[in-house]
Amino acid sequence: MSGDLTDLSGMEGEALTEKQIDGILAQIDLDIANLLRDGKLAAVKYSVPGAGGRSTDRAANLQALLEARKYYAKLKESGAAWEVSQGENVSAE
Repeated sequence: MSGDLTDLSGMEGEALTEKQIDGILAQIDLDIANLLRDGKLAAVKYSVPGAGGRSTDRAANLQALLEARKYYAKLKESGAAWEVSQGENVSAE
């Protein structure tokens, strides 16, 4: 790989399963918990080396994580509310 993607054109994939969404939500929850620990939400700006001078602060990251969490929770809720299965009634004669 030669760096980060700039967009998702050319990417293909299947719809996320409920288990995959649960995994994403768990990762987001972990990231949020880590931001909230040890006073890490101080209004300190930081930048990522090699990111073209982009910078952010931890509060902005928390906001982004909360928005992502809301999106994936809504995605999970929009799935099937219940499953229907049909069995074959085989009676012994």
